Amino acid sequence: MMSKRNIYMCAHNFDAMSKEEILERLAKSVIEGDVETCKKAANDAIVAGIDAYEAIMQGLAKGMNVVSDLYEKGEYFVPEVICSAEAMYAGMDILKTYLKTEKVKSPGKIVIGVVQGDIHDIGKNLVKLMLTAAGFDVIDLGRDVAPSTFVEKVVETNADICAMSALMTTSMIVMPDIIKELKKRGARAKTMVGGAPLSDSVAEMYGADGYSKDAAGAVRVAMNLVKW
Repeated sequence: MMSKRNIYMCAHNFDAMSKEEILERLAKSVIEGDVETCKKAANDAIVAGIDAYEAIMQGLAKGMNVVSDLYEKGEYFVPEVICSAEAMYAGMDILKTYLKTEKVKSPGKIVIGVVQGDIHDIGKNLVKLMLTAAGFDVIDLGRDVAPSTFVEKVVETNADICAMSALMTTSMIVMPDIIKELKKRGARAKTMVGGAPLSDSVAEMYGADGYSKDAAGAVRVAMNLVKW
């Protein structure tokens, strides 16, 4: 965390920018994988009085959503994604210290993972990051996760939500089996799904309680599910 003296010095030398400009610079630095610019933009956001959670969601997450889209379209590859992730985490390390207490109070426990047969976890990792930033207790099962592993971990931890991700149509078909087994076991967890081939209609057909097309939306969906 910056000291009061450092904040004063930054404020003294701060070239005033609008809130929108700072948030855009955060997003752009993530898209370009520019670690130093991202760190400076994060500090500028704090100095400008921008809420840390908003800077994360409307700056860092917004940029990483673009990166995820570019990756899925084949316009970005693993090296670019890694650079963008490094920039995002650099900004996050600065901003997370300033998250307000009410923003980080855990609203619930979430088991998350990429379903069996799928190893694409960029989207899942971003959702995990955003859910963690929102204060959720997130249990990450990783990728290529067997249906039984989802079910057993949800039951074992008495999780509030089971979040499943898939990037391929051939792997997403296991989602309804997980949902049915959770209900059969009497698990209290709500279910949410996400990934490129999913949609609201598919989620409804699968029997999922929630769906989101991106990380920012996933936080809103999760917040609504734990209020049920």
